Amino acid sequence: MAKKFLRRWWNKKSRLGKGRKNKQKWRRPKGRHNKMRENRKGYAKVVNIGYRKKTKERVDITKTAHIKNIKELLKLKKGDKAIIGKIGKKKKIEIAKKAAELNIKIINLNVQKFLKRAEKSGKKDEKGEKKRPGK
Repeated sequence: MAKKFLRRWWNKKSRLGKGRKNKQKWRRPKGRHNKMRENRKGYAKVVNIGYRKKTKERVDITKTAHIKNIKELLKLKKGDKAIIGKIGKKKKIEIAKKAAELNIKIINLNVQKFLKRAEKSGKKDEKGEKKRPGK
């Protein structure tokens, strides 16, 4: 698994990521007295060239297909790899189900986890618990 690099104080302040995954992003330390920038002992590591994955572990994006609809998915063979483009939730659910059927790996989506979550939210929608925006 790849090392996750996070900015300094991510575990102290909520605006930098404490309890908020979407705020946990890498920013290079640039401060004059910053301990991470100085590579001091006991502080988080800074991104460097040496942390790159081995060639075998890296995903070759040139050999993967970019998918935006089911027609493009059906063109692929069994065992191929694909990347889903920027699409809505309905289409993404359809594509994920079809990919699971055809045994096509989607790189930027965990199919089982996504379908499980979609199924849960679908049940909530049927009950009428979904909040309407603006009301």
